[in-house]
Amino acid sequence: MKVLPDTSVVIDGRISERIRDGSYEGATVLIPEAVVGELEHQANEGHDTGWDGLEELKRLADLADEGTVEIRYVGRRPEAIELDRASEGEIDALIRDIAAEEGARFVTSDIVQSEVAEAKGLDVEYVAPRVEAIDSLDLEGYFDEETMSVHLKAGVAPMAKRGAIGEMVYEHVAEEELDAERIEEMAREIETAAKRSRDGFIEMREPGMTIIQFRDYRIAIARPPFSDGIEITAVRPLVKTELDDYEYADELRDRLVTRQRGVLIAGSPGAGKSTFAQAVAGFLADSGYAVKTMEKPRDLQVDEGITQYTELGGSMEKTADALLMVRPDYTIYDEVRKTSDFRVFADMRLAGVGMVGVVHATRAIDALQRLIGRVELGMIPQVVDTVVYIEDGMVHTVYDVTTEVKVPHGMTEEDLTRPVIVIRDYETGTPEYEIYTFNRQVVTVPIGGEEEDEGGVDRLARQEIEREIRSIARGYVDVELQSQNRAVVYVEEDDISAVIGKGGGRITDVENRLGIDIDVRTHAEKPGAIGGGSAPNGGGNTGQTEEPSETVVPEITSRHVRIELERAQPGQTVEVRADGEYLFTATVGRGGDIQVSRGSAIAEELEYAIDRKQQISVVGA
Repeated sequence: MKVLPDTSVVIDGRISERIRDGSYEGATVLIPEAVVGELEHQANEGHDTGWDGLEELKRLADLADEGTVEIRYVGRRPEAIELDRASEGEIDALIRDIAAEEGARFVTSDIVQSEVAEAKGLDVEYVAPRVEAIDSLDLEGYFDEETMSVHLKAGVAPMAKRGAIGEMVYEHVAEEELDAERIEEMAREIETAAKRSRDGFIEMREPGMTIIQFRDYRIAIARPPFSDGIEITAVRPLVKTELDDYEYADELRDRLVTRQRGVLIAGSPGAGKSTFAQAVAGFLADSGYAVKTMEKPRDLQVDEGITQYTELGGSMEKTADALLMVRPDYTIYDEVRKTSDFRVFADMRLAGVGMVGVVHATRAIDALQRLIGRVELGMIPQVVDTVVYIEDGMVHTVYDVTTEVKVPHGMTEEDLTRPVIVIRDYETGTPEYEIYTFNRQVVTVPIGGEEEDEGGVDRLARQEIEREIRSIARGYVDVELQSQNRAVVYVEEDDISAVIGKGGGRITDVENRLGIDIDVRTHAEKPGAIGGGSAPNGGGNTGQTEEPSETVVPEITSRHVRIELERAQPGQTVEVRADGEYLFTATVGRGGDIQVSRGSAIAEELEYAIDRKQQISVVGA
């Protein structure tokens, strides 16, 4: 009897197993050179399947030396183009042709290969893929009950993040450094477990990066050339919570079941956003809702009744299309980061699906501001009506988002009535922010607390006046708002005629556009001015005039995206924008710069904008 295995059954180690149990006694095992070539190619690419298959070939060679079985290599080596197109079935077809030529029994663990071979009239033996129960991984030895993540890198002693949420400490968990060979051995164990156990799967595999989900662990394995050395990072949820464990549980429960909602769960990295999202998913499922998730990678720890989806064909848009056919009541979207993510979230919400999105943000209002420019302003309350801000594992703030047609807070003229998005504290019902269009720009105005000391509308008016006058004047511009409808603008003496224009026509045009009477004067005429010199940069009405926009060129280093500023002061709060679109809010460091850690959601958005050659600017917040 002639037996010819394909690549799948060699990788699984089933041929040597069948020889030992006597199933292939007296048989001649024909090994296609195409199998050898494919295994060699996989091993060179760093895939564990290649190494597993080569180990099986060594076992078969040992059995042949013992005289247990005859081994013969047949066929030709595959060409490079055939190896590159292996996923399209090129190698499988080559192996089937050899089996037909040799008149051998064709053995495979690939169900598609088996069906095709039978259709071609081959004598096929299908062997179900091996599924093993994996007791534990060596990696798990570095975890204890307080460990959230373990970080292993060649030449470095093992590190881990331990402690309660919000109080994590990054520390050594062993003194001895690990070498590359030891970490590679652990990586192979993890990949094998993911393939052979029902408890795991390979989420993503790209040259230099493999992401695996095994039980509760999300494991990232980085190799050169993607990283400078082999590295394993394993993360697991520290706690599993229920909605009742959080403040506002009763209110949120009632809100979620009243009707399908649009919810953003916001917070900084490690604050406990995903843990809260899991609790919400569990509550919704227990309340009789059909719940699905959209994740990349899939690492939420949810009940079996909740199906977890990832990118379909490399696109969350395709995943959304598929989910709309499934028609879930609620979908948990973890994480919403890029513009395309926000648009998918909005499309699904407007299609009637309840959506719960997880968003990186340093303030609750920042989560909502990330929708501006990505979703039509008037549609935002229909897309997101609830914002839950998580801090140190607890619900810190809940916002209710609605639309009202009204005069914005701080304005009095009836003809200024417009649609206004009102953001209220859910517990007290007190309005905290308003978002609306002011002079063709979308603005977010705080209407309570310390942020309103100077008056949100006053700040906006001065900002608009400054912008208009700076487009005309060449020198320093200072604005003093005397009332809601009147302002004094101080400019360089050389700029007076340009700003006023012939017969006052230019300043009249500005007044008409803004609806404000403007008196133009020189800096020397400003009360308290010394001499007739120009006001220094940032001088004048200090504490009241918003910093002008500063165009910057970010510097990308190995660890940070750095923005060096010329005009901003250390400790100042600023907004970073791309082509005028809000990206994030930051605090200027002591060195007069902003640094964002690479790998964070904010850095990804900033680098995406840089790659698209968008103009990056910084303005005072």
